[in-house]
Amino acid sequence: MKKHETTTPASYESVMGREGLRLTPQRRHVYEVLMEKRDHPTATEVFIRAQQGMPSISLATVYNCLETMVGSGLVKAVHVDREPTRFCANLHEHGHFHCTSCGHITDIEFGRRSASSAPVSSTPKGWKLPEGYLVTHQDLTLRGLCTDCTSGKTNTSPTI
Repeated sequence: MKKHETTTPASYESVMGREGLRLTPQRRHVYEVLMEKRDHPTATEVFIRAQQGMPSISLATVYNCLETMVGSGLVKAVHVDREPTRFCANLHEHGHFHCTSCGHITDIEFGRRSASSAPVSSTPKGWKLPEGYLVTHQDLTLRGLCTDCTSGKTNTSPTI
């Protein structure tokens, strides 16, 4: 599988076809589960959701589907500290806010760039890099408390 930098969403069919991958019902279903609720679920959460519409799907199949989708650029893997990998359907350049109390992860949008703007490889505004360095990927995670946790409305159980 080739690694792709995807900044604009492409259709499931076109990406899978470009990669020479089969359009299996399981892959389609896992992709639809991710698109339905864009809340950065873990593989186990995706599995539980996927079972609701496809009871015969296995956890191993979900892991394989997620690995294929990350490798083909359909979704992003989000790694936060030593927690399980989460999966993000937002393919635009963005960062994440991780609530250290309830574990919720929210997208943080960077300033939008027009089609004629500099590519991702440009240095992010306001960052000073050593001379000659070139940014090829941004992976930003801010940590703190979400509004529910700061207001005392904590819900520590993940929404599935």
